[in-house]
Amino acid sequence: MHPAPREGSFDLLAERVLRAVEQIPSGSVVSYGDLAGIVGTTARVVGSVMSQFGSDVTWWRVVNRDGRLPEHLMVAARERWAEEGIAAGEHGCRIYDHRADLDDLAERYAAAVDSLE
Repeated sequence: MHPAPREGSFDLLAERVLRAVEQIPSGSVVSYGDLAGIVGTTARVVGSVMSQFGSDVTWWRVVNRDGRLPEHLMVAARERWAEEGIAAGEHGCRIYDHRADLDDLAERYAAAVDSLE
């Protein structure tokens, strides 16, 4: 379950990050920095939100700039990537081959957060 958003709070920022993650199409990935640029925060904040609240969204679609996730998530992520046709190597997915269209993602995100305003 998503945290209850409160204006000006970390909860509202977390809700925005999670809504952005929900807009990433199947078979695509983005980096923490990509998502941060869309939401208007930092990659570290995106990582913090994902570590605290990301289990209820498509977390395997948000990776670091090299296509990696924390080691304890890699087995499950590889299974999800395989299901979605995302190519993965020994150390992570091939982000440059599967990066979502960031302009399209930003438009989807804008529409999804309109209800938070």
